[in-house]
Amino acid sequence: MEKLMILFGGRSSEHEVSCRSALNVIRSVDTDRYELLLTGITKDGRWLLADSVAGIEDGTWTESRKSFLLSPDTSVHGGYVIQDGQVSEYVHVDVIFPVLHGLYGEDGTVQGLFELSGIPYAGCGVFASAASMDKVYTKVIVDTLGIRQAEYVAVHRSDLKRIHEIIGVIEKKLSYPVFVKPSCAGSSVGVSKAEDREGLVKALYAAAVHDSKILVEETIRGREIECAVLGGEDVQASGAGEIVAAADFYDYDAKYNNAESITDTHPDLPEGVEEEIRSDAVRIFKAMGCYGLARVDFFLDEKGVVFNEINTLPGFTGISMYPMLWEYRGLDKKKLVQTLIDLSMEHHEH
Repeated sequence: MEKLMILFGGRSSEHEVSCRSALNVIRSVDTDRYELLLTGITKDGRWLLADSVAGIEDGTWTESRKSFLLSPDTSVHGGYVIQDGQVSEYVHVDVIFPVLHGLYGEDGTVQGLFELSGIPYAGCGVFASAASMDKVYTKVIVDTLGIRQAEYVAVHRSDLKRIHEIIGVIEKKLSYPVFVKPSCAGSSVGVSKAEDREGLVKALYAAAVHDSKILVEETIRGREIECAVLGGEDVQASGAGEIVAAADFYDYDAKYNNAESITDTHPDLPEGVEEEIRSDAVRIFKAMGCYGLARVDFFLDEKGVVFNEINTLPGFTGISMYPMLWEYRGLDKKKLVQTLIDLSMEHHEH
């Protein structure tokens, strides 16, 4: 039986979402084929072994006395269980399935460790993860494809020392309202909508809490459309799904805490729009160097399709669009998880 390491939690602001996503992935694994190594990363960066799924559900896994040290040595191909400061056993790991969102999980850092270890892992590699996590650099790459996206201004945290000058640059290029986003945070964490100069100042400082780079974008008034992409050499896009947010925009609270937010896996769209979205999603996926999975987000306004952002480790919770889009099209969570594991093995072999 192969050993499958499920890595969840993490040091980012999306820690709790990661734990919820991990539960769905764990329940979708073929346990006749894989023995699970449930490894959680605490908010302060400790790698602990969870004894059970119940421990992840109630959060008691953070009290585990066993930690796990994944070795970057390719000859080890696994890691060591440490208890009471002593190595208690060696564990061989055949494949890793990261279920991490945000910083230190979705940004290429942990993928670098996987690469050093020589262990196959699900999802995108170092560059694609890092570039896709960074909203500013994503825009730079997508600009080369000729795909429409929102106008923007990039701001660095250090620029806030001359806040009035930066406000002037933004106001010269963009009209209110604008969206202000940390460049490398996910699940809409730290995102604000600024209606005027006072709101913009507050939004910039709020975003700076989460990242040193900040993206200020023009407001696109339109429907929020998402598309799931899956594959390696052969890349496929699902159909389009629509987010109907309960709040003014689909922020973290509207996404995970407001039951009135709706995900529609088969929205009514104008003729040709779904095909355009699917085509653009695949083009962006390839341009960013992605592999395995990603969710590509768009807006649809009166002028047409507008690219928003790409997520290389999209949510896997019960309300997450990525698995729902594939499930609607006949690929249930068990088949989806196995496909992602298979893709990781294929990628490693090549």
